[in-house]
Amino acid sequence: MTERVCVGAIAGAFGVRGEVRLKSFTSQPNDIAAYAPLYTEDGNRSFTIRLTRPVTGGLGARLSGVETREQAEALKGVTLWADRDKLPALPDDEFYHADLIGLSVYDTGGALLGKVRAIYDHGAGDILEVFGPGRRQVLLLPFTRAFVPTVDLAAGRIVADPPEDQE
Repeated sequence: MTERVCVGAIAGAFGVRGEVRLKSFTSQPNDIAAYAPLYTEDGNRSFTIRLTRPVTGGLGARLSGVETREQAEALKGVTLWADRDKLPALPDDEFYHADLIGLSVYDTGGALLGKVRAIYDHGAGDILEVFGPGRRQVLLLPFTRAFVPTVDLAAGRIVADPPEDQE
């Protein structure tokens, strides 16, 4: 299977003719249509997308093969995945969340802190959730240069400098 990245989700039906309310996870929301075909997480269905209009909480869109409100409503909560090679290359200091999850995290002295389990963005910047053997609780690490000076995707590792009370 080709490596895929989650780029959006269907939030529900919009209107009565099979249109869906789409949440885009791309930096420019309208770019989601350019990455088509988009696939369900299991890869069993694929869709082409035609954006129709901005709607509250996302974008209105027509998906191929979805003609009725009932079909659109049945897709509520489905995530949409794009082939990785359709996504644009990023500058050196930017990363796709999918590339960071699972990377080993070491402190500046070389001790293993754990692995990145999740990434959260609550509006003030990304937070890495790091968990590993021997940790009683997760380490929440601001994803800034001050706390994460090195990300080496090729080596599959992150070097972090967590606050003293977090180690």
